[in-house]
Amino acid sequence: MAEYKNFTVETDADSIALVTWNMPDRSMNVFTEEVMDEFDRIIDRVVADGAIKGAVITSGKDSFSGGADLNMLKSHLGRFHTEKARDPEKAAKMLFDGAGRMTWLWRKLETSGKPWVAAINGTCMGGAFELSLACHGRVVADGDKVKLALPEVKVGIFPGAGGTQRVPRLADTQAALEMLTTGKTLTPKRAKQMGLVHEVVEPGKLIDAAKAMIAAGLKPVQPWDEKGFKIPGGPVYSAAGAMLWPPAIAILRRETYGNYPAAAAILKCVYEGLLVPFDTALRIEQRYFTEIMQTTEAAMMIRSLFVSLQELNKGARRPQGVEPVKFSKIGVLGAGFMGAGIAYVTAKAGIPVVLLDRDMPSAEKGKAHSESLISDAVKKGRAKPEDKDALLSLITPTDDYALLQGCDLVIEAVFEDSEVKKAATEKAEAVLPEAGIFASNTSTIPITALAKNSKRPEQFIGIHFFSPVDRMMLVEIILGKKTGDKALATAMDYVRAIGKTPIVVNDTRGFYVNRCVLRYMSEAYRMLIEGVPAPMIENAARMAGMPVGPLALTDETAIDLAQKIMRQTKRDLGDKAVDPAQMALIDTMVDTHGRHGRKNAKGFYDYPAKPAKKKLWPGLKDLYPQKRPEEVDVEELKQRFLVTIALEAARVMEEGIVTDPREADVGSILAFGFAPFTGGTLSYIDGMGVERFVALAKSLRKKFGDQFKAPKLVIDMAEKGETFYQRFDPYRKAAEKKAA
Repeated sequence: MAEYKNFTVETDADSIALVTWNMPDRSMNVFTEEVMDEFDRIIDRVVADGAIKGAVITSGKDSFSGGADLNMLKSHLGRFHTEKARDPEKAAKMLFDGAGRMTWLWRKLETSGKPWVAAINGTCMGGAFELSLACHGRVVADGDKVKLALPEVKVGIFPGAGGTQRVPRLADTQAALEMLTTGKTLTPKRAKQMGLVHEVVEPGKLIDAAKAMIAAGLKPVQPWDEKGFKIPGGPVYSAAGAMLWPPAIAILRRETYGNYPAAAAILKCVYEGLLVPFDTALRIEQRYFTEIMQTTEAAMMIRSLFVSLQELNKGARRPQGVEPVKFSKIGVLGAGFMGAGIAYVTAKAGIPVVLLDRDMPSAEKGKAHSESLISDAVKKGRAKPEDKDALLSLITPTDDYALLQGCDLVIEAVFEDSEVKKAATEKAEAVLPEAGIFASNTSTIPITALAKNSKRPEQFIGIHFFSPVDRMMLVEIILGKKTGDKALATAMDYVRAIGKTPIVVNDTRGFYVNRCVLRYMSEAYRMLIEGVPAPMIENAARMAGMPVGPLALTDETAIDLAQKIMRQTKRDLGDKAVDPAQMALIDTMVDTHGRHGRKNAKGFYDYPAKPAKKKLWPGLKDLYPQKRPEEVDVEELKQRFLVTIALEAARVMEEGIVTDPREADVGSILAFGFAPFTGGTLSYIDGMGVERFVALAKSLRKKFGDQFKAPKLVIDMAEKGETFYQRFDPYRKAAEKKAA
């Protein structure tokens, strides 16, 4: 029986131990309780064996490690919340001790008296990078796929295993703060420039270089444990510190609007930690980490942006019992902006793609879009010249439907017109293999209606991309009434193959994302009509946590498109379906002033020639009598934006359009940036408490209108004391489905 399950330890002729981390049945090494227990024993073994001069820690996989296991994190938080209900003080102590497990294990390693070198062969994230920082030497393989990062702030926490103390003792303080507060990923070269690693070598020489450091007499003492150690960026109380800290605090406030407690805690940890001895600094970090782990923001962000995101990316909603699809050829109908973008991300994933349009010049123009994107990536050093050739060789532009023969999947992205889509569907299905799946990228027309054009509606599905396709990470997969499991599984396999996150949505007008986005924009139009100054509208939205103001977002999607949607809605649902005052506003913008948005450089903003920046159109203040700033409650504006979107998400759940709260939350963040610190639309409600949310919605309804009317589902949940993750528990559903 092997001594360790997750590691092997081999000592060479030079008395250097090679510790190889290679977890069985895992594609990537992660930290679990078992892994840390074993590593603890390995440290003891290296220390106790007088024949061992030092040790090298490396990975037996392509990557080094992704950090902590999400199940371990879920388990920790679950135990904490259970205990908190019984004994809050005991729960906090339990969390404090748990937070310190990795901290003091890494401290044990760096004070063990034997030199340790981290030989980083691939991606090294979170706690794994903190482990490497605790080693006395760090050697990294040179390669495009090797990424180093402490990304914890992106999920509502921060590097709590010594990261906030070791990074600013190795790197310049300003660079350290930028890395820690943004979760920025470093290349090996950049990490070496910052002083975080010692050597960058060819992959084949990694282990030899690491062993050579020990053989050359690497000191088993960290710089901060030596007498006379000086902080690279200078002491906190110095001229350099005086130039750094006040602006750093201001910049953080500007970037986060105080919405991210973990980011603020990082500044506190670094500031306070640099004033005291290292062990005390680690204790300060541990206390702040324990405090942050108890925040609503951390709980919601960990759930949505770490746990749920990974689960969805692994195919949590994929039908069981359907064989995975290996794509040999994909067809894209329509080489316009969306179709060209879909072709690009498909080819980038290494899948051959046929890009079809009505004539060859149009199809060639679509391929040129991919050439432009990949050329830009090469210019910025994100791709190599050979990558460009490989990608472009996979895209075949054509005007001949016969070339779709042999496609596993065809994605229609033609003009948003039912008749045009009908013709494209019929022509494609005439040559599509019997098992081929047909998907529409429609953003407005119900999939069930489009499926009527198909001879095989069970193989017809919606795959809704967002613009620009190459940058947006979410894809909505829309089920028609007759869509079968094979179509759903194929769509999910495709979305995962191109490295995007799929959410599954049942058929309805606007699906999920657009329904929420339209509510966001609509509330901004109401504010304009009320006389709220446009700058306050945009600033309040950003203060609420939205990445783009609603007026700027309308410009990006086009004001005349908003006009078309409103008019079509009136035709389909009647005049009462659209607020006449909002219709008048949009008509005035488009028909009276010719302001269509960014595309004609005139919208709610003016778009002067670069390098000048866009600015709000001064004429907005002449459309309606303006309120004075002191008459406007900014906090109320923020609430209006978040509540109106969250209410629409709740309605979508009530209607059964989205059935899994994970998809509602992750989808809202990835698609339109719904205040990430809340964890998403439904976590915003759960985090606040459903009863409190209903009361807030009621007060806003009384003051601003029926758009804030809470649906019966939410009122019922409030009365029963439920949350969305209790009422629509995705894990219970999955277990029941599996049992059945």
